[in-house]
Order: sequence, then C-alpha cells, then structure tokens
Amino acid sequence: MPLARGLAAGVRRRGAFLPLVVLVLPLLLLLHLISSPRPRSPSAPLRGTGGEPQPACDYADGEWTRDASAGSELRYDQTCREIFKGWNCLANGKRNGRELLRWRWKPAGCELPRLDPLRFLELHKNSSIGFVGDSLNRNMFVSLVCMLKGASGEVRKWRPAGADRGFTFLRYNLTLAYHRTNLLVRYGRWSASPNGGPLESLGYKKGYRIDVDVPDQTWAEAPSFHDVLIFNTGHWWWAPSKFDPVQTPMLFFEKGRPIIPPLLPPAGLDLALKHMMIFVNKAMKPDGVKFFRTQSPRHFEGGDWNEGGSCQRDQPLSSEEVEGFFALENNGTNIEARLVNHHLMMALEKSTFKVLNITHMSEFRADAHPSTTGGKKHDDCMHWCLPGPTDTWNDLLAANLWQLRVSLTKAT
Repeated sequence: MPLARGLAAGVRRRGAFLPLVVLVLPLLLLLHLISSPRPRSPSAPLRGTGGEPQPACDYADGEWTRDASAGSELRYDQTCREIFKGWNCLANGKRNGRELLRWRWKPAGCELPRLDPLRFLELHKNSSIGFVGDSLNRNMFVSLVCMLKGASGEVRKWRPAGADRGFTFLRYNLTLAYHRTNLLVRYGRWSASPNGGPLESLGYKKGYRIDVDVPDQTWAEAPSFHDVLIFNTGHWWWAPSKFDPVQTPMLFFEKGRPIIPPLLPPAGLDLALKHMMIFVNKAMKPDGVKFFRTQSPRHFEGGDWNEGGSCQRDQPLSSEEVEGFFALENNGTNIEARLVNHHLMMALEKSTFKVLNITHMSEFRADAHPSTTGGKKHDDCMHWCLPGPTDTWNDLLAANLWQLRVSLTKAT
C-alpha cells in the first residue's frame, strides 16, 4: 500500500523550521490532491429488498429529494434513550429538526432501500456488529440501535470486548457495540527524557506519542469477537486544537522507537492505516466482514468551530454549493473530509476491506447538524442530528450486507 513518509522527510530540526513546514506542507498536499476525484463506492447492486440482484448501482452518486412521508413517519424519535443529548435535535427544539427528515437520498439510476428493522434483526440473528472509531461512528451506532429498538425492545446492555457501550437484542441474539478510539492506534502524552534521545536531540520537549503499529486497547479484541466491523478515523488527525503542531506535536513511533526523521500527521495516518489493516486481517474471524467508512463532512461557515463558525441552514446544499464548501482548490474550512478520504482510498485500494462511502451524500446536508442546539459553547457543525442523515448511512450498510449475503449464496 502506498505510503507518504516523504511528506515529512525534510523535518530534521525543530527550531525555526517546523512552523514553516507546518504552513507550507498542507499547501503542497492540496496542490497534489486538487485533481483527485472523490472516492468511488463499491457496487451496491440491489434496487429493492426483494432478494434478486439487480444491475450494479453506485449508491454514493445521487441527490436528496423531498419525501413528505419521511417526516411524518419517523423511524424513531426523541424518546430513544441512547441518543446523546446534544444530538437530539427534536427534543432540543432545533427549528428544522423535523423538516430535515423530509429528505431521502436518491441514487442515480436506482433506489437505496430503507433499512427494515425486523428484517435486519432476522438476517443478522446470532451475530455481532461492532463500530470502531470516533464520535461520528458512535453517531452511526446510535442510529442503528434506535431503529432496531423500535422493532424489538428486549435488550441487554453490556460492553463486549472492551467496547464503550453495547446492546444485545435478546430475541435475536444480535449484539451491537461501539468501540471508541480517536486514532485507531495507541497514543498518550510524551515528555523529553533528561537522559536525552533521538527526539530530544532534535529539540522536542513534549508532545503525543503515537504508536502506529499498536491498536488502541479499546478495540484490540473486537476483530476476534465481532462478525462485522465498521471502522472510521480522520477527524483527530487534522485537529491542531488537540495536537498542536508546535507545542504538542504528534510524535510517531514504530516497533517502540521514534520514527526519524519525524513524520507529520498525513504520513503518520498512512502508516497507521497500513499497520491497522494488517492487524485486523490477522485477528478477524475467517468469515468476518470489514468495512471502512469514509469521512463524515463538517459544515462550518464563517470560520472554524473555534473561530465563530456556524451552520444555520434549513435546506440541503445544491451541487454548486457543495463544491464551494469542499473543493480542495478552495482550501476552505471544511476540506478535511476530502483530504482524509484521499489517504483512506490509498490504503484501501488493495485491501480486503469494503468501502462504505457516505461522504458525498453527507456533503449536501449542511442543514442536519445540531448547530446551536448541540449544548456546546460553539455551533456543532460536525455531528449529526438523530434522527438524521446517519440513518441513511445505515441504509447503505444494510444494503451492502445484503449484497454480500446474495454473493455468498450464489457462490455456494
């Protein structure tokens, strides 16, 4: 799998050069990526839930269309107790909390079937599905839990295989679990040793140690436990407020030793993805299914989250507005999603992971974030209202799982 260690090959001395590199490198990366297309989704060949395979369809390519019945026939509502308070836009009184549900994703040339909770429970009885990633994967996990609880309320709450939270639907013996991990790999604070070392000799005094070849303990047992895994990572890799590139940089380690010359985050992400995919392939059940979800877009306008940025729209964006928000050449506030996807697609190109491509469909939905009702000191333009667009992500998951079942049936 292609790596990008060369991105940081010139970073050999901390001093006055690191701030210059931090400013220049993203611009060089943008120039390299401007012509890169958005990631393609895998074929998702079902037009309905009948069971007969249909001609291949790209579920990721389409548009949001008005669906008046969708808002009046909720899949679940604000009473689902698993919804994190800040994401409960109906309960929190978001002015378009119900209106944002009156849109349905319409792929070009086919239909994306809506997840049928009872059918999903029947199809996946006696199995386990794990979501591994940051709070956006928790967003997706909660959406699926709430949909299924509406069909079967007999659940046992527990934390399997190190999970942050989980439920077993007792009548069907189906377990859903969420494993929280910000970077997929292990990390923690690092301070210079008084005895010196490779990083100390370059002037580093403190930062975060990122072990690119060691999985975070919160999910290390997940591949041997779950039958289906959905991974994500990305937001924290482009988070200078958490990993300040000068004051508390990400310092990458491999085989217990610091990587010299030091890598910057894009190259560190490439290396972490490589190692984690190798780990999962070795640890996963022989018949396990592995998905990697593409990056969830943010919709800050007028600045980033800590610069007074907001998301006050009441309607989905047009195609032209989407490009204004996310085109790499614009170097805007929200280009993180397409930057992360570039690295994901490089890593996934020759892997056995299935791609769950939710990025483009979500780029339109500037209207569906908690915004001022998220309970934060700033607008939440990153997470999604529940119910909301992440329900459609689970439609996509269900369609892909069904197609895999059809393919296995045909093979036997």
